[in-house]
Amino acid sequence: MADASGDAKDIEKLYEYGERLNEAKDKSQNEDDYKNIIASATSTNIKARQLAAQLIPRFFKFFPGLSGTAVDAHIDLCEAEELGIRVQAIRGLPLFCKDTPEHIPKIVDILAQLLIAENVERDAVHKALLSLLRQDVKASLTALFKHIESVDEPIADDKPIADDNRERTLIFIRDKVFPIKSELLKPQEQMERHITDLIKKSLQDVTGAEFKMFMDFLKSLNIFGDKAPTERVQELIEIIESQADLDAPFDVSDGDHIDRLISCLYMALPFFLRGASSSKFINYLNKNIIPIFDKLPEERKVDLLKNLAECSPYATPQDSRNILPSVVQLLKKYMPARKTGEEMNFTYVECLLYTFHHLAHKAPNATNSLCGYKIVTGQPSDRLGEDFSEFYKDFTERLKCVEELAKATMKKLTQGMAQQNKTMATAISDEEKATIKTQKQNATTGLRTCNNILAMTQPLHSKSPSFIGDKKINLSWKEAVKTVAPSTNATGVKRAGSTTNGSGNYANKRGRGGGGNQLVHRAFEGISHGGRGGGGGQGRGWGRRGRGRGRGYR
Repeated sequence: MADASGDAKDIEKLYEYGERLNEAKDKSQNEDDYKNIIASATSTNIKARQLAAQLIPRFFKFFPGLSGTAVDAHIDLCEAEELGIRVQAIRGLPLFCKDTPEHIPKIVDILAQLLIAENVERDAVHKALLSLLRQDVKASLTALFKHIESVDEPIADDKPIADDNRERTLIFIRDKVFPIKSELLKPQEQMERHITDLIKKSLQDVTGAEFKMFMDFLKSLNIFGDKAPTERVQELIEIIESQADLDAPFDVSDGDHIDRLISCLYMALPFFLRGASSSKFINYLNKNIIPIFDKLPEERKVDLLKNLAECSPYATPQDSRNILPSVVQLLKKYMPARKTGEEMNFTYVECLLYTFHHLAHKAPNATNSLCGYKIVTGQPSDRLGEDFSEFYKDFTERLKCVEELAKATMKKLTQGMAQQNKTMATAISDEEKATIKTQKQNATTGLRTCNNILAMTQPLHSKSPSFIGDKKINLSWKEAVKTVAPSTNATGVKRAGSTTNGSGNYANKRGRGGGGNQLVHRAFEGISHGGRGGGGGQGRGWGRRGRGRGRGYR
């Protein structure tokens, strides 16, 4: 009974302190009352501490000399063992800034550290942060992003907590801040620029999934919208170029770098369509990647060639001239000079023929010395006085061989589809039907590949061919353009989900190279459900490069 009586007296005293402060005209004369309220934060009385959590922030602005002591005491309440006290203290944190906005960075920092909380406590943290974001979005965002930016390596014992806190901050920004950007980012252009700068600083150490999240958000901002000038679109490309490490030397054993490069090139494609420069990517591929193409793992080769094909329409004439020799050399490697027992890699040939056409369309006379053509532009680079007839003979023989192989493969695929239709009619189990359906999808994609190859080889037999420089060819892995609602964005069309492999055999054996960019999709998995980097067997995403992450592709 004595303890209960003492607890009641403690609470009664707290009410007295609060009432006197409320009534005082010059509250600074009642500093002792406020000190007593602060002291009650360490009381053993749960109700007294709950009441202190309400009173400390309420009178905080009147005692600037006690601000440090008051905040420290309140933080202790945020870490109390009792959930009720913690929630009450968290709810009171924004009140510290209501009339003293200079404390926003510190309070946001505290709240960001509390994002690791769960359930009702986490909800209180979210509401408190949103309250401060609405009060001063610039200061709040700046403080919040400090928990994402690359920082010095934490000591070993603190690292799991730091990583968890960073991840929770990312999730909060993604789920709570990004969806209400139109409400928060005012004045619009100024604040969109501010958050862009914050994101740029944070991109030095991110996973593939995190990078995609940030880029998707940046694309949604008005300053980078459809009406944005080319220099703004170029800014996005420069962000992607930086993430792709295009200024770094290339090491073929660094799988993480090649995966980041392929994924970033894929992400850049829609921006090339909007007028941004592809030069840095094209030149990097020409100098660092194509020369060691054979050393790349198979699954990376096909994604790289698909991306190269899709960006080739946006290469400048000079970049086209520079990279054409490498592309022709690679094309000859995969176009057999004569029929052999080996299978031709039809996907590789489709990609390289498409790339060749679009590059040659911009630098046609460069093909004279590479393929033996006789294209006249009136420039010295025509080299018409030199004899390249052997190159023409070799190139056209390879074209004929490719055409024969493509026609033979189309015949087999068509026969196979007829048999699959018969088999489907007698199939009983869902598993059988699914297998046959996949085989038919593979065959359909295979036929599209062969048709594309024939459409692209046919004009190349002329001594002065007209190269395809428009969107007449729809690449086999892309969705067919619908006649009802034609797409105006060829590079932005979602890649089809077929399982055709890149080996040239359209049976469902290894599932490589089909249905779009497999590495890209894997690289961008990871934080949709709060996890990072596509772990748990869900595929691979490039790893963060700092904070002790290493460069593992996990």
